[in-house]
Amino acid sequence: MLAVNRRFAEIINGNKQFIIPVFQRDYSWTTTQCLQLWQDVLRASSKESASHFMGSFVYVEGTAGAAFSTWLVIDGQQRLSTLTLLLIALRDHIGETGWVGGEDSPSTDQIDAYFLRNIYEKDNRSYKLILRRADNSTLRSLIDGEDLLDSSDTSEPVVEAYDLFRELLAGSESDPDAVYKGIGCLEIVDVKLDYRDNPQLVFESLNSTGVDLSESDLIRNYLLMGLKEEEQTKLYNDHWSKIEHNFRQAGNAPDSFLRDYIALKQKLTTQSKADQIYEDFKKFWQLSDVDSTAVILEDMGRFARYYVAFLRPSMTPHKPIFPYMVHVRSGGFGNTHAPLVMRLYDYYDRNLVTQADFIRALRLIKSYLIRRAVLGLQTRDYWSVFARMAHSIKEDSVFESFQVVLARQNYSYRFPSDREFITGLQECNLYRLRICRHILERLENYGEREPSPIQEYSVEHILPQQIQDVPEWQEMLGADWEEVHETWLHRLGNLTLTAYNSTYSNRPFLQKKTIQGGFNQSAVRLNQYVREQEQWTAAEMEERGRLLANRAIAIWPNHQADEGLILDEEIRELRGRAAQKDSGSIAMTPQVRNLLTSLQGFVHELGDVIEVIEYRSVCFYDSFADFFVEMLPMAYQVRILVPLDFDEVDDPEEIAMDVTDYKFLPNVIHSYCGVFLDVKEQWQITAAMQIVRQAFIRSEE
Repeated sequence: MLAVNRRFAEIINGNKQFIIPVFQRDYSWTTTQCLQLWQDVLRASSKESASHFMGSFVYVEGTAGAAFSTWLVIDGQQRLSTLTLLLIALRDHIGETGWVGGEDSPSTDQIDAYFLRNIYEKDNRSYKLILRRADNSTLRSLIDGEDLLDSSDTSEPVVEAYDLFRELLAGSESDPDAVYKGIGCLEIVDVKLDYRDNPQLVFESLNSTGVDLSESDLIRNYLLMGLKEEEQTKLYNDHWSKIEHNFRQAGNAPDSFLRDYIALKQKLTTQSKADQIYEDFKKFWQLSDVDSTAVILEDMGRFARYYVAFLRPSMTPHKPIFPYMVHVRSGGFGNTHAPLVMRLYDYYDRNLVTQADFIRALRLIKSYLIRRAVLGLQTRDYWSVFARMAHSIKEDSVFESFQVVLARQNYSYRFPSDREFITGLQECNLYRLRICRHILERLENYGEREPSPIQEYSVEHILPQQIQDVPEWQEMLGADWEEVHETWLHRLGNLTLTAYNSTYSNRPFLQKKTIQGGFNQSAVRLNQYVREQEQWTAAEMEERGRLLANRAIAIWPNHQADEGLILDEEIRELRGRAAQKDSGSIAMTPQVRNLLTSLQGFVHELGDVIEVIEYRSVCFYDSFADFFVEMLPMAYQVRILVPLDFDEVDDPEEIAMDVTDYKFLPNVIHSYCGVFLDVKEQWQITAAMQIVRQAFIRSEE
């Protein structure tokens, strides 16, 4: 690597061409950066030392010839592009105004020959700077003096920068001589790399202080920078450009996709920080057994299509799944379930799961989200939960294993039962939930071939929010009208959709039914039950809530996982954990180990049991994966805990103790156990095993 201080004019002058590689960003400087460069140029012109430092400019050889060479720009592309636009603007200003300065003043031909063109070359080689796509076509039009067309081939940032410089040059205090001199005085660190250098490492070193590059920009550079220009261009055009195009259409940057993609490939369960995605990708690439950039880019392209279909369902190429992608995305649940949707989409795309089962899986994801939202269950760490689900699905039984995964979530992240969901829907303050409108809309249009125009509707309280001044409502609700109002106001049974919200206001029930556009005339399906009623009391609201909640079960169904498969998976997991370590991994005194070994032997005589080490405890499960005893080695004894109530234990030796009499038992895993006992001597083992046998028999029932 050769790095020297050099004037910008010396670098750009000569029969050479600088190419912005396909992996680099499009031109992105705004008015703020362009004005800063303008001020730098003017300061450089006014300095007595006649120089002004502009940072570094890094490039590597593309092709070399006797009279013409090309260079790929690694760092400094935005400055190089902006200075070129300033020189075009200066040339055009001089040409249009007929300005004539002194002996050292530039002419339009000089600016062209020194900074913009290789005058002895033809076609593409005649331009000193080659940008990317629309940037390049716009730059060429400006250099050639052609009219710019308002089309997708025109780069707005390039045009805006050029127009800004034309405006500044046209100012009354502008001096073309000073601008030209200032450009000539700009000094940079000229960093020229050769084939032995690693461009990516140099780039990272120079950009470690926070260049405005996205994580996806850095990843693109990492994948393409070290390749030959022809290979860069091919891989970019065949793969990366399509990824970028899809995300532009979806109105989203690919950073979050890349984070989730890496998580799927590495089976990560902790979400990467936004500024760590690039570093995580490098680790993934280095650990990957794929040695072809083309292969990894093709795979990334596939998963990018799935992610874009999740972000913007209209972009899915599989139209039959479009409405279900819409539903799994709607409701304001964010992107936390994107890894799971991508994994399922991948299996569907590879024909490992049928379209019908893929659709069922999407419905179950939404059902899981809706049910938990209605019950107000925690959403913290949802991304990790969905990532673990994605990693747990089996390729040879995609949908069935997915059902089991849903069914086996721990209590904090459980899939609520039908009973829980129905009760929650009927009794929760639905109006205060962000999913309220979504639930009502789905209840209105689910399964209908002629859906109602719900976008024109708003949420309506049948029993109004304010009835203090409406005696008809108070009389209808009865003497305890205030309590009834408070209890039922925001529940499902009292909520509907209407286009006449302001018309209904807090009118009495019979007026809300009979006025123009009232419930009697309403075409909203949710209002059918309402218009059939002569009064609106707690009884009617309760009945309507029950009817709607039962309908909700069909819209957001239970996982319906096979109990046998659930049990098989639980046993498989327990046996896997059992094989990982044994009680020898727990530190204890020889006396305690002798006690524990004797207890373990007796427990194994009870039948087909599974012994699992959980933290510092030895825990036992029966053949149905039901826990029945925990043995915790202590300093001088083995503490035994069983999942029984104290008053049901047959304990003639009176060695059992009631857990509820103690505020805290340290290091216990199964804290819900009701009984514990401490075994300190060998003679206590027989009595202890009688209690353990009771717990084992209970678990087997």
